[in-house]
Amino acid sequence: MFLENTVNQEEQFGWIEVICGSMFSGKTEELIRRLRRAQFAKQKVEIFKPEIDVRYDEDKVVSHDCNAIHSTPVPAAANIPLLADGCDVVGIDEAQFFDEEIVKVCNDLANKGIRVIVAGLDMDFKGNPFGPMPALMATAEYVTKVHAVCTRTGNLAHYSYRKAKSEDLVLLGETDEYEPLSRAAYYKVMMKEKVKKMDVKDPEEVPSKKQA
Repeated sequence: MFLENTVNQEEQFGWIEVICGSMFSGKTEELIRRLRRAQFAKQKVEIFKPEIDVRYDEDKVVSHDCNAIHSTPVPAAANIPLLADGCDVVGIDEAQFFDEEIVKVCNDLANKGIRVIVAGLDMDFKGNPFGPMPALMATAEYVTKVHAVCTRTGNLAHYSYRKAKSEDLVLLGETDEYEPLSRAAYYKVMMKEKVKKMDVKDPEEVPSKKQA
């Protein structure tokens, strides 16, 4: 859980909240929910997202459920402090696409008394920690891991399996490109892909030692 009011009101430090999980797990939905609560409380809120994320809207953070909130697209993490001056709350979506500078930016903002709420994928499509997310999770006061539902088993899913054939690390997409899978389902599908890639020769095509 996270606290929206510090116990010691004289301590003028903020904090970092990280919302992480797989594709279709509700990360952005939760981010928008927290930011709207802050706006309702008349707090000054600024929201940022990577400039490359234009899947739904160029100037809004939009969840898969089509909930939206106005945001400012930025090309790099270094742009955020310049635009967040005087804020009470800063929201950052798709943090995995930012450069490593995002970790310092978030900590500097928190040290200035700002509540920082970050959402992003914790793992890439290969199942590896994604970009700056591990460092953000390590330095955050509060980490919330949300889960999707596995499309093959119905269990909780925390892997983002890429159905598209691209090997690019960054590939923006929806259900046509990605599928949320549980550990068991992800392991099985990855093993099948490895078997397909194996160069297995027909025994009749392999020359015997006598022929050699």
